[in-house]
Amino acid sequence: MSEVKKIATRESYGNALAELGKEHDNLYVLDADLAAATKTGIFKKAFPERHIDCGIAESNMMGIAAGMASTGKVPFVSSFAMFAAGRAYEQVRNTIGYPHLNVKIGATHAGISVGEDGATHQCNEDIALMRTIPGMVVINPSDDVEAKAAVKAAFEHDGPVYMRFGRLAVPVINDRADYKFELGKGVVLREGKDVTIVATGLCVNESLQAAELLAAEGIEAKVINIHTIKPLDEELIVAAAKETGRVVTVEEHSVIGGLGSAVCDALCASYPAPVLKIGVQDTFGESGPALELIKKYGLDRESIAAKVKAFL
Repeated sequence: MSEVKKIATRESYGNALAELGKEHDNLYVLDADLAAATKTGIFKKAFPERHIDCGIAESNMMGIAAGMASTGKVPFVSSFAMFAAGRAYEQVRNTIGYPHLNVKIGATHAGISVGEDGATHQCNEDIALMRTIPGMVVINPSDDVEAKAAVKAAFEHDGPVYMRFGRLAVPVINDRADYKFELGKGVVLREGKDVTIVATGLCVNESLQAAELLAAEGIEAKVINIHTIKPLDEELIVAAAKETGRVVTVEEHSVIGGLGSAVCDALCASYPAPVLKIGVQDTFGESGPALELIKKYGLDRESIAAKVKAFL
């Protein structure tokens, strides 16, 4: 059996920017002294004149990006999720969101898989923060293929976009000929009749593997990949709830305000159904190896399968 290819989505982000930069000379990249970590250094190497290091001044960087967008440029601003969504929240809201400017935010190192950097850097609240900003598109890709497609779609979309990328290398699961990325559209990865698992980001692969474990016990789970959390594919989620009766959401994010909350909002409005939210349970993370933290916080395939089984 061949080894599964693994790539961190932050790496995909850097590569996608460099490719897009060849085609669009109005694309600029801003970073906050983290180009090596966010991988925007890949773009910088190819187009140094269009890469701006704003230093450790994330809030100021958002203001610079807003100014550039108002002149017709398409700026991609990059930093860790904790800084891009957290430290610079006011500037993102007021200088980018309020005037609905064409700024793209590439937030890397999101979630507990940041690992040894610990709770201060493990941003499990960014999706919730960005969802609340009117007009903000929120994307959380599951692998290399999807991350690259997300960056291209973000460039083509007119308006502010928040993209969430990870530090940890994750399996490539979307490398198939029929894969299609469309903003606001979920992707059914597995059919099932007993329960629907709605996952996002690195939790998509773990959810697929969990579904295989459940199948071995006679439980058929439908698995949906939600790469765009806002706007949410409500039609697909409601249809799945009607089909299976129960829904489980899985995310490397707080269960408050993220994918689970978005799914609950949609179902409450259209088709109330039992929902189990798997994610970080109203707690801070801690320092440790990424894979061990994923297991400790119940986001690995075995934990997901056990929780789904108990829910049923």
